[in-house]
Amino acid sequence: MVSRAEAYGWGITFLVLIVLAVPWFLWGVDSVVAGLPVWLWWHVGWMALASLCFWLFTRQAWGLAIEGIGE
Repeated sequence: MVSRAEAYGWGITFLVLIVLAVPWFLWGVDSVVAGLPVWLWWHVGWMALASLCFWLFTRQAWGLAIEGIGE
């Protein structure tokens, strides 16, 4: 079972992942790195970070807020 503090930590982590998934601050930036726009690199890195967070979640807190549903 996950502690209340850890549950809030996971909630905040996923909230941040959702909020920053769209790089609002990169709108209008025309910079290119290695042939691709900077905003595309942001998405590649963000998806890697989101994948890592989800993998950690499945290892540490799978079932969080799910175990009591349907009983």
